[in-house]
Amino acid sequence: MKAAIKPNDMVPVTILTGFLGAGKTTLLKRILSEYHGRRIAVIENEFGPESIDNELLVQDSDEEIIELNNGCICCTVRGDLMRTLSDLRAKREAGDINFERVIIETTGMANPGPVCQTFFMDDDIAEYYRLDAVVTVVDAKHGMATLDTQEEAQKQVGFADRLLVSKKDLVNDIDYQALRARLVRINPRAPITPVNFGETDLTALMDVSGFNLNTILDIDPDFLTDDHPDAGHDHDHDHSHDDHEHEGECNAHCGHAHHHHPAHNDEISAFVFRSKKAFNPDRLEEFLNGIIQVYGPDLLRYKGILYIKGANRRMLFQGVHMLMGAEPGKPWLSSEKPNTRMVFIGRKLPQEIFTRGLEQCLV
Repeated sequence: MKAAIKPNDMVPVTILTGFLGAGKTTLLKRILSEYHGRRIAVIENEFGPESIDNELLVQDSDEEIIELNNGCICCTVRGDLMRTLSDLRAKREAGDINFERVIIETTGMANPGPVCQTFFMDDDIAEYYRLDAVVTVVDAKHGMATLDTQEEAQKQVGFADRLLVSKKDLVNDIDYQALRARLVRINPRAPITPVNFGETDLTALMDVSGFNLNTILDIDPDFLTDDHPDAGHDHDHDHSHDDHEHEGECNAHCGHAHHHHPAHNDEISAFVFRSKKAFNPDRLEEFLNGIIQVYGPDLLRYKGILYIKGANRRMLFQGVHMLMGAEPGKPWLSSEKPNTRMVFIGRKLPQEIFTRGLEQCLV
């Protein structure tokens, strides 16, 4: 019988995604070549019969490169991700290889959802590896067109804990701001950082704890303000639950964005539910269980800090598709007004149904 792995001893895993040509390999090459004191194993999910990236990645390799059977750090995944992770664990425990972190670079055509679920559905994987974050690279020059035509690209943005925008130098600031505003509408919880050929603060990409319930619920302060084009027409809900605590500058370039891209009817979008009233825990649990049964396949990421009746501390919850978890968080401070903040990111989610259902769960 295997000894239980302590949380601090679990191997953190970063999923690096982004559409074709966005700059994932450039970023990964920098992560591997820059000294940061960590040994990294890379699992590369290459689209096509040959992995060209292997030769690109190991040109400047040093002692941090962990050699696998094929002589380089990259283990091209053509089969089962779980088997690959299990093999890495076995080699690590046998002392054949030594690594402290895993980075999975997905193919540009991939939906990160199934990759994320791997770390929750298999007990052996879940006890040894800790999914840390999804990092998505978006191409500033082609990002708008890609989001218009590729739903997978929208899913990559929706799943992200960190969004990196490459090739910003190839577009003017107005077009960049239009793209940024669109990314915020799709995913208001992921910080957005421009990157130049992978030159970014690597510490901001490592140990993000994006799948840790105890992390702060990040919601872009400009999301769902009065004039935001994605605020919709649900102003009654805004006034009763939001109190516009995040009043701020809306998309200053809405007009320009509209001019260049008349209708971004993205399949993937997000909305936030806020309330200063407490939830009835039984009603809320019943409603959330029903929601994930019906809409689970279309729910990419959802996360929240909940105000529960009779509890002196916040309840933290999050989920991926139909996998949902919750645990108690920090106590409410005497200076705090308990409140609920929930963000839902998914494909064509019926915001009104979610909102009305959640309102009915309030005390």
